[in-house]
Amino acid sequence: MKLLLDANISWRLCSVLAPRFGECAHVNKTILPFPATDTQIWNHAKENNYIIVTQDADFLNFLQTKGYPPKIILLHTGNISTKEAEKILLQAKPSIEELDSKDLGLLEIW
Repeated sequence: MKLLLDANISWRLCSVLAPRFGECAHVNKTILPFPATDTQIWNHAKENNYIIVTQDADFLNFLQTKGYPPKIILLHTGNISTKEAEKILLQAKPSIEELDSKDLGLLEIW
């Protein structure tokens, strides 16, 4: 599984998530320009088989109009600490694995 963290998610999560989920990258640490547009992130994720982890509902709009891939994990958590985001994502690991393995395009976490 490959996760791509959007700019609104801390890059510090990559080192915690990678051992548990496989590859994990942050958009600000990829070949994408800084700041990358949502379209650039979408295309990069699609071309490189990433699941986008974001708090940005614009990706839900892309998913509804373009379909998937890429798949989206949409966090509806508001402003939370990196530690809280880590806890939420690790607790959601079974659901994230299901998203990765099944014909699903979206996982919303509240």
